[in-house]
Amino acid sequence: MDGLPADLTARPLTADDVHAAAELLAAAEPADDTGEHLDADDVTEWWVNDLVDLPRDGRAVCTADGTLVAWALVFSLGGAREDHRIALDGRVHPGRRVEGVGRALLAWQLQRAAEVHHRVHPDLPARLTVAVPPGMASLGSLARRAGFTAERWYADMERPLTGLPDVPAVPGVELVPYSRDRDDEVRRAHNAAFADHHGSAERDPASWATWYTGQRAFRPELSVLALVDGAVAGYVLAYVYDADTRATGLQQAHLGQLGVLRAARGRGIASAGILTALHAAAAAGCDTAGLQVDTENPTGAFGLYRRLGFAEIRTRAQWACTRPPVR
Repeated sequence: MDGLPADLTARPLTADDVHAAAELLAAAEPADDTGEHLDADDVTEWWVNDLVDLPRDGRAVCTADGTLVAWALVFSLGGAREDHRIALDGRVHPGRRVEGVGRALLAWQLQRAAEVHHRVHPDLPARLTVAVPPGMASLGSLARRAGFTAERWYADMERPLTGLPDVPAVPGVELVPYSRDRDDEVRRAHNAAFADHHGSAERDPASWATWYTGQRAFRPELSVLALVDGAVAGYVLAYVYDADTRATGLQQAHLGQLGVLRAARGRGIASAGILTALHAAAAAGCDTAGLQVDTENPTGAFGLYRRLGFAEIRTRAQWACTRPPVR
């Protein structure tokens, strides 16, 4: 890989790197302030699955003795609508920054993203994205120099699970716990609910299971479905990450996916579903609830979450660049 310091070499990522990658993330978190704490099992779920060709989609940067000092991944998000979304992710150990490692990895990612675009959706434009947490301003500068533009801001929000309002009754709506037999119905409702949202990609059954309801952290008993005439019209899916609990000392119910079908909006379903999930989390012993929201969400979700007692704790920027169709 061009541009690396002389004492470092690059190689394909493998499943054997998950422990070192988790240690690198932990070492970087005080500086980067992502708010995320992943252990080796979490990294395994993220990397080692049928959606990621790890040796081809990932690169490890190591010292001569094999110590991992940086890694990079390219994720095809699949389910293209108007464009093909490709996410670029990675981390450089704080002790090896400002040496050109991030720049070299980004150059490799751009090359790999072009290959993925050509293979998966050559007929569509590609949209390459990089998430930049508040402590990683240098990554934003690197992305800008590579032709990316900051296009969206996402707020991490939290609230304590005390002083919860009562769940309002919504005429014609039944609030029930998530059940596995409705999983595909929830997936299809999610795709429909987010069809008008910026950057949303269709979730097929494989990606839905891998990144959502098949995760170890998913908590069906804390998740809520809103039924109208017996069909899913809204949903709140909750997760509890054990590594976060160990790192912070607080158990948080993360509301990872929340949505209401367009035809059912404006009836208070979102508020009722969220409050039902918050009460369930409090009863299960969780200390806080968290979520992430596009600050320009077209449904007004940002304001809704504030009204329900959530407060912003950090905001991360999404940087993006577009590539034209290959053919």
